Amino acid sequence: MSIRSSQALVRVTKRFSFEMAHALRCHDGMCAQIHGHSYVLDVTLNGTPRHQPNDPKDGMVMDFAELKILVNSAVIAHYDHALVLRETDRGAVDGSHGLFARVRFTSWQPTCENMLLDIVDRLHKVIPVSARLHRVRLQETATSWAEWDAE
Repeated sequence: MSIRSSQALVRVTKRFSFEMAHALRCHDGMCAQIHGHSYVLDVTLNGTPRHQPNDPKDGMVMDFAELKILVNSAVIAHYDHALVLRETDRGAVDGSHGLFARVRFTSWQPTCENMLLDIVDRLHKVIPVSARLHRVRLQETATSWAEWDAE
């Protein structure tokens, strides 16, 4: 049996982590206050491994190093060590103070689910067509996460 099949689809996943704070405006619990999480982001691509002998990327759906560069620039650089708040809370933040240099204001409630959808949108803009975005999982705590699946 040959491991090569011109139609073989393979899923590859790379894990990332970042630190971020947020507050959920009008939430009926403790999440209404500014608090932080250590997020874990799993990005899964679906594709056919390249069959290009003598090419440095032969046998890969996508080089993990290339995926790392794309995710770091599109997602991690935006969210890591940021405070994410709803646009309606802009008046509560002193934008001239250095403590608030990495505040990201959004038009949506910065829940794990909405952040996940924003991340999926960011990734769709940078992932090459040769590798299809299959699944994205954003873990907010050790026991809580949201998932997006292309299926």
